[in-house]
Amino acid sequence: MDGTTIEASFWEAADGGSVRCGLCHHRCTIRPGRYGACRVRRNDGGRLVLPFHGAISGVAVDPIEKKPLYHFMPGTEVFSVGYVGCNLRCPFCQNYHISQSSDAVTERTTPAALVAAALRSGCPSIAHTYSEPVVHAEFVIAAMEEARKAGLSNVLVTNGCAEPAAARDLLDRCDAANVDLKAWDTAFYRDELGGDLDTVRAFIARAVSMGVHVEATTLVIPGKNDDDASMEGIAGFLAGLSPELPLHLSAYRPMYRYALPPTPPATLGRLAAVARRSLRHVYVGNVAGERNDTRCASCGAVLVARRGYAVDATGLRGSACASCGARAPFRRNATA
Repeated sequence: MDGTTIEASFWEAADGGSVRCGLCHHRCTIRPGRYGACRVRRNDGGRLVLPFHGAISGVAVDPIEKKPLYHFMPGTEVFSVGYVGCNLRCPFCQNYHISQSSDAVTERTTPAALVAAALRSGCPSIAHTYSEPVVHAEFVIAAMEEARKAGLSNVLVTNGCAEPAAARDLLDRCDAANVDLKAWDTAFYRDELGGDLDTVRAFIARAVSMGVHVEATTLVIPGKNDDDASMEGIAGFLAGLSPELPLHLSAYRPMYRYALPPTPPATLGRLAAVARRSLRHVYVGNVAGERNDTRCASCGAVLVARRGYAVDATGLRGSACASCGARAPFRRNATA
């Protein structure tokens, strides 16, 4: 192994020189010289190694609302880091050029160098995003530890497909997560995405129980997950964890291998109404001109006004309503 290829965590030896990866639901048995389903974890002579450790496909400074996180540090910017590879194969992926391949141009970095770059940017947080950060868990964990030492908050944007040990180690260092809850149909998760709905539900529940600020996103795809029963299932599950948990319903557009027509705005409006029977904060995304204000549950005043990524948080005083003083469902930093 060279200086940039390190041994992985979350694996065990198997027969014939193979290794069994325990990072995610696939639990890949990987033969010598081969990669797992994620394309970034390889069997090197009977050891699971990470040839892409610290390989970054891109960095950017984004509004925190782009993650999307609406109730965590509203109106701030986040230093966003992308990787390569993914443990799902979503046929509608907007970042398929980095998620469905490990051939993208990357630059190597270290956790310390990444945090130093984030500090120079002036952002108060780092987001691991764009492709699937879980498949780079070892690097992400190390970067999160460095970020906490430097006083930065940690954000994870993920599909939630991580087994309990990896999920616990990631979430223990995480301040906020947006988790894709792509559907309520186990067969759709398995057959179209290569995922596992139970694993995602367990990840979300674990994050909430560990005190991580959690928001969920569902990309609404015509004919796939846009029925009322599916939305009732998603919203009911999230409300069982907390009715304050924000849900983002995002409009699909044709991408990658899907040529279905775009999601009609009326469909999002209908499903948002269904979700609001269970959840207090449901937002609609990828719709031009859509307002996504958050109002105080006590007095009705606007706490945070949003039009696109333009944000006005003057309705908040700390984490309380500026008008009536009632506690508001926001975290202005990692702890409050």
